[in-house]
Amino acid sequence: MRPPRAPDDQFAGPFLPDLLARASHALVQGFAEVLRGRGTSLPVWRVMAALAPDPGATVTGLAEACLLQQPTMTKLLDRMARDGLVARAEDARDRRVVRVALTPDGEAKAAELVAAAARYEAEVLARHPQAEAIKAALHDIIARSGPMRHARDGEGA
Repeated sequence: MRPPRAPDDQFAGPFLPDLLARASHALVQGFAEVLRGRGTSLPVWRVMAALAPDPGATVTGLAEACLLQQPTMTKLLDRMARDGLVARAEDARDRRVVRVALTPDGEAKAAELVAAAARYEAEVLARHPQAEAIKAALHDIIARSGPMRHARDGEGA
């Protein structure tokens, strides 16, 4: 027997990509509220979370990692640089490539946001303990869904 559909689930039905999108939307919106309470947006969080463990990402790599188009990423990085959160530098081997890293203020803000994200995820998992079991499957889906360049691949600026 299938579980009853939620009232807003008429479109998605059993189609996996739509179910994943709806679940993602629900969780992301909750986290976006947490971020708004800290004066930050989801795109800024994604950049900081990508740079915190791996400074020196390329703009192209960050755009892909953060699910943004490159022009949108460039504008976001402009704002983050004005806010003192990130700094850009030419790549040592290829002057056409721009590397991005968190500033000390950005590192402090990223640490605060990473802690907030961990608390949010813990709350979600407390409400939905079965979600922990699907994380490995989601990682596998992402890994097998086609070639993805990495934030440090050196392509683009």
